[in-house]
Amino acid sequence: MSEELELKDTDHEFAHKHLLGLTDYSKEDIQYVLEQAKYFREILDRPVPKVPTLRDKTIVNLFYEDSTRTKLSFELAQKRMGADVVNFSKGSSSVQKGESLKDTIRNISSMKIDMVVVRHKSPGVPHFLTRCVDAAIINAGDGAHEHPTQALLDMFTMQQVYPNLEGRNIAIIGDIAHSRVVRSNVIGLLKLGANVTLCGPQTMMPAHVHELGAEVSHNLEETLGWCDIAMALRIQLERQENGTELFPSIREYHQLFGITERHLEKYPDFTIMHPGPVNRGVEMDSAVADSDRSIILSQVTNGVAVRMAILYLLSGGSRV
Repeated sequence: MSEELELKDTDHEFAHKHLLGLTDYSKEDIQYVLEQAKYFREILDRPVPKVPTLRDKTIVNLFYEDSTRTKLSFELAQKRMGADVVNFSKGSSSVQKGESLKDTIRNISSMKIDMVVVRHKSPGVPHFLTRCVDAAIINAGDGAHEHPTQALLDMFTMQQVYPNLEGRNIAIIGDIAHSRVVRSNVIGLLKLGANVTLCGPQTMMPAHVHELGAEVSHNLEETLGWCDIAMALRIQLERQENGTELFPSIREYHQLFGITERHLEKYPDFTIMHPGPVNRGVEMDSAVADSDRSIILSQVTNGVAVRMAILYLLSGGSRV
């Protein structure tokens, strides 16, 4: 192992080649990833926040959906580790000429790549890619299905406040039906022993919401009075067929489910999170997002560290 990187030695054997979702990851797998991420987080605070652990690896960022936060976070993580990075843009690719996903990935694979980070509007695309190429596949969001690295960075950030999440009360508030963040977080948090409540309008709940294993609430006041951490979600109008028909107005949504300064005063203990981007005045007041109870910016920084850990482990780092 490189002298620049001394990860914690444990008896856990991390045997995964891909990160397609958290369903296939055990509690021990998740804890192992989060433990390794601590060391990459320390690296980011160094004067030169780089390690050469992926200097012989080529990684393709295959983004079929627009993304700022996730794409930049992955790219920064890859470059911090010395990888050769190739960014794929749907708008300037042969996809515009009718090339299929299968042909696109096989053509890219023929260039001798090691890993693919993929984001796509259709659920199941990361799984499909594992049947097309030999490279390690990382799911950066597939439709409204899963977003595992976001959930991992969320749990990592929560552990900075509460090192042991077992028994902690976590509320996820907002557009539950259209969020891939919800599914990955519920899976991961339940495996770590947390209590999870999904809170939002009835019209923003998936049809089989109770099958996710979390409690369901439509009362923000009760939820905020119960939780240790409240994670608000963006209303994803781009994923909704009926748009704002799911609620009367943005103003009414904010009145019923937006976190306000009044809530900070009434419930003095809960911590505020958001996977971003934040719609100020909708999911929460600007003063809430900028308050000392908010750890939203920590989520962004931690995202780079967690993705560095995943890249390292899936590249075979656990076997060095």
